[in-house]
Amino acid sequence: MIQHTPSQRVASGEGLAPSVPQSDQDLLHDVQRLMTDPSGDFKTTLLKEMIASVLKLQESDIDVLDVKILHRAMKELRHAFTVFHPYQHIRKVSIFGSARIPPEDPNFQLAHRFARLLSERDFMVITGAGPGIMWAGHEGAGRDHSFGVNILLPFEQSPNSLIADDKKLVNFKYFFSRKLLFVKESHATALFPGGFGTLDEGFEVLTLIQTGKTNPTPVVFLEAPGCDYWERWLDFIRQQLLSRALIHDSDLALFKVFHEAEAAVEEIQTFYHRYHSLRFVNDHLAIRLQQALTDDQLKRVNSEFNDLLEEGTFRQSSALLQEQDEPELSLLSRLVFHYNRQDAGRLRKLIDWLNALPA
Repeated sequence: MIQHTPSQRVASGEGLAPSVPQSDQDLLHDVQRLMTDPSGDFKTTLLKEMIASVLKLQESDIDVLDVKILHRAMKELRHAFTVFHPYQHIRKVSIFGSARIPPEDPNFQLAHRFARLLSERDFMVITGAGPGIMWAGHEGAGRDHSFGVNILLPFEQSPNSLIADDKKLVNFKYFFSRKLLFVKESHATALFPGGFGTLDEGFEVLTLIQTGKTNPTPVVFLEAPGCDYWERWLDFIRQQLLSRALIHDSDLALFKVFHEAEAAVEEIQTFYHRYHSLRFVNDHLAIRLQQALTDDQLKRVNSEFNDLLEEGTFRQSSALLQEQDEPELSLLSRLVFHYNRQDAGRLRKLIDWLNALPA
């Protein structure tokens, strides 16, 4: 493996695409055109409401600093969404870990191999764009399969030279908007040993999945053979959280610990073996499946996972009427049920059970 020294260059323009100033007249014309658009589609409706919200800021007494935060966050997210949009059909894995882990560390080597295996299986990786584990993720996956989501800090972190001048680099001023992008754009999360930031990202993802604020995705914790970083973390989870009933036993199903890159990649790929995605439609949850269940398999679901039901039963269905805005998924079978939204760990176990069914 070729070793490199991370670049200390700071990307010009803080990662935002240069904007062409509009005259007041042009801006007024664009606003009028939007506000009088008769199409009534959902995107247009939301944009009209956003303009109304911005105008209300002028009438309120909030500080200029608050307006600056809103402006910067919206500007950065708009740019980030534009960067990621052409790749929305490709599954991606967010990789977190310490910027301070050197190339000779076995965990650096593990992250490098993990990212390379992901790219070989047509995944892309998203990392923080700095040195250490982030560098290993970019180098392992290769530039073409990498995104950089950098945080602008007064010290330590600037984009590494592998991604610094790549169009797939986005820089953020605020951690909250950066976190949103990591979760929104990824189909799995991988964490290597790290400091406060790594643990913060890990707990953030687990919290969002546990509370149902984001859809279930694989969360894998990796450490090199002989390293006990995540074992000690897991001891704390069991001894302090689980023993005090601060989490459910089933919450431990939301993540897994691995010492080998191959096993972790297999865990991620297997998650999407039969399961495709899910969507809430009113009070019901529709799990999209790559392959329909047999009558016997559907009967077993109703028997083994009836604790997930608020009422009724699991039923198999074609695409629901409310899913017409996703025509590319119309041919997938659905497992539809009135989910009680009480146990994300059990929902994850249902997905694992579905993926383990024979073809």
